[in-house]
Amino acid sequence: MQMRQLQGIFLLFPITLCLCLFSQLAYSQLTQNHYSNTCPNVESIVRAAVTKKFSETAITVGATIRLFFHDCFVQGCDASVIVASSGNNTAEKDHSINLSLAGDGFDTVIRAKAAVDAVPQCTNRVSCADILTMATRDVIALAGGPSYAVELGRLDGLRSSASDVNGRLPGPDSSLDQLTNLFAVNGLSMSDMIALSGAHTIGFAHCTTFSNRISSTVDPTMNPTYARQLQGACPANANPNLAVGLDPVTPRAFDNQYFKNLQQGMGLLRSDQVLFTDTRSRPFVNSWAQSTAAFQRAFVNAITKLGRVGVKTGANGNIRRNCAVMN
Repeated sequence: MQMRQLQGIFLLFPITLCLCLFSQLAYSQLTQNHYSNTCPNVESIVRAAVTKKFSETAITVGATIRLFFHDCFVQGCDASVIVASSGNNTAEKDHSINLSLAGDGFDTVIRAKAAVDAVPQCTNRVSCADILTMATRDVIALAGGPSYAVELGRLDGLRSSASDVNGRLPGPDSSLDQLTNLFAVNGLSMSDMIALSGAHTIGFAHCTTFSNRISSTVDPTMNPTYARQLQGACPANANPNLAVGLDPVTPRAFDNQYFKNLQQGMGLLRSDQVLFTDTRSRPFVNSWAQSTAAFQRAFVNAITKLGRVGVKTGANGNIRRNCAVMN
């Protein structure tokens, strides 16, 4: 995840306590059968659209997961990250942190929304936020990861501002304390954070996000052989758009290889490798490196909790006709 350093995190806690209480009331309204009467086949419709997109490009997986994370950590899971800038408003999508979000993630949601709205019974009945949630689950399963039941009933947010992104997303050089504190703001534990970091078993990162680890002095926590491989793939003054796989072993499979890589000093970002070098988080890494089933259970629990962050209901949201444009 290519993101800025944490800013003013401790200032957020008093506000967050109120937000968490409100959020709990909101997500209690989520149900697995929310659309059973209004659009009973919504999950199969979304899955078909996502499967077609996945068949065209494997980038769809990492791009969609990352889009979901970036959405939920800023103003909650309300599809506000998909909104395009307009007039005098610079939307979340155009914040410098989000410029690296791959277009395939946005396209996955837009295609799925079109497929849903093409069914008369479902037209303008399903939120973009719920479609992104379902699409995230579906790409994970398509890449070999767990399939799980999703909670639905989110509304789309009424606001999307780049200024809201500041300080809400972890950076590639974040420490364990910074990561843990930022996830705690969103009601997620250290184990949730480490499990969700396991999504880095798939996807890509731009060379600029880790170049400081392989420059003149190689980060001592990095495997020397891996460092040399990265130096070859990302030479000095390389094209800033150049990217490499987050998982050099099984880059297209959603598995527990990420944690095995950390044990070998092959975490691409410093915020990845710190999960093993810090003794507080290392037991989780070792446990999930040993057991795919244990990792999948922890991941499903964590991403379900992530999907509850900042849920909009009632007058706090609506269902966008176009995911990229406010109604």
